Amino acid sequence: MSDAGHADPVHDDAPPPPDPFALARAWLPPDDDPERPRVTLSTLGTDGYPDARTVLLSAFDETGFAFHTARSSRKVAELAAVPRASIVVLWPDFSRQLLVRGDVVPDGDAAAAAAWVARPEYLRRLAWLNTEELAGLPQAERVARWAAFSAPERSADSWVGFRLVPREVTFWAAAADTASRRLQYLRTADGWSCRPLPG
Repeated sequence: MSDAGHADPVHDDAPPPPDPFALARAWLPPDDDPERPRVTLSTLGTDGYPDARTVLLSAFDETGFAFHTARSSRKVAELAAVPRASIVVLWPDFSRQLLVRGDVVPDGDAAAAAAWVARPEYLRRLAWLNTEELAGLPQAERVARWAAFSAPERSADSWVGFRLVPREVTFWAAAADTASRRLQYLRTADGWSCRPLPG
């Protein structure tokens, strides 16, 4: 992910881009970059409490921000019950944050297959093997099962994708010589509105 600088658009006096995707493209790596951003995905738990975990951002474009997961995961059940979520991307040097809030829709099967192929072997294995049964075993047996397991091909029954369609996109940027600042984009009937906010 690109590094923040003094001329970050969040602090610039020039008008911001008319839609948030232009700025998101400048901040985030292209989809073919194998080093995918880690994002915090927040959902509403089936018990009514917020839930959060870290996932990889598989891809993004004007249709939304995509992530993929094992169909058996808790987040799939939560999104089936309440198809809304938020993600936060935090830059390693704490210079930038990107917040996206919106509705979640299923991602296409072809996109899920492509995300599976792009995953490292460790994460493919994790999608199949990381179960409550394995978690309850002694460490030596967990290690042995992990070493002996070879992840099979992805199937639609095991691996699914979602796309977060934003209604709000907020860019936060630090600055060494002034206060941090945010640009908040809100989706409207006519496109996007944008306003600066305190950091």
